[in-house]
Amino acid sequence: MADQNSVSAIVKNGEVTNLDNSTKSKNATPAGYDKDSFLQILVAQMKYQDPLEPTSNTEYINQYATFTQVEQLSNMANAMSLSRASEMVGKTVRITQVNGDTGEASVIEGVVDYVTFSGNKAYLNINGENYSIDDVTEVLDSEYTSAVKAVEDFQKAIDKLPSNLDDINEEEHGLTIDTMYNYYMNLMDEKARNMMNPNYVTALKQYVARIDEIRGDEYRSFKLED
Repeated sequence: MADQNSVSAIVKNGEVTNLDNSTKSKNATPAGYDKDSFLQILVAQMKYQDPLEPTSNTEYINQYATFTQVEQLSNMANAMSLSRASEMVGKTVRITQVNGDTGEASVIEGVVDYVTFSGNKAYLNINGENYSIDDVTEVLDSEYTSAVKAVEDFQKAIDKLPSNLDDINEEEHGLTIDTMYNYYMNLMDEKARNMMNPNYVTALKQYVARIDEIRGDEYRSFKLED
């Protein structure tokens, strides 16, 4: 693969002609070129200009001004990229990468440990691997990720209970169901409760009601305070 910084242009009579579009002005910066490529082109113009019709100082000044603007914009973009990447340290992000051959997308999720800056690009380090900031598709709030984890664990615990209510008994399941009821009612925050699959909430209510029935106790309420 060709170097992204290589100069894809020809110089004729001191003028740069882009291979893709020969009608472009010699003062225009070719699309996709960085400041190094622009400088190489400017030097090439000076080196190969027609000695009988040299480029005027005014033209060089205009091109230098353009180069300065390109450099300033590049530096600003790099600084913004690094700042944006630094703000992600300690946060959970989702990285989406697309296989160029198969077109299949793979998603990596993890906490950003630190960022590096190389080749004018910011990279996020997650579990020892570097990922381009350009591949970040989501930045997740820490409270959100904690709630998601709490809901996943809680629903897995419900899955471990017998699916048939007739198989529920006090000795094996009473304490577990009491603990789950207390956690859901008093310890699980509102964000996590709102994420609960309604089918799991219904299942929990049925398990609690079954234990209350076995004990002969009054049925416990599931009304939550606002």
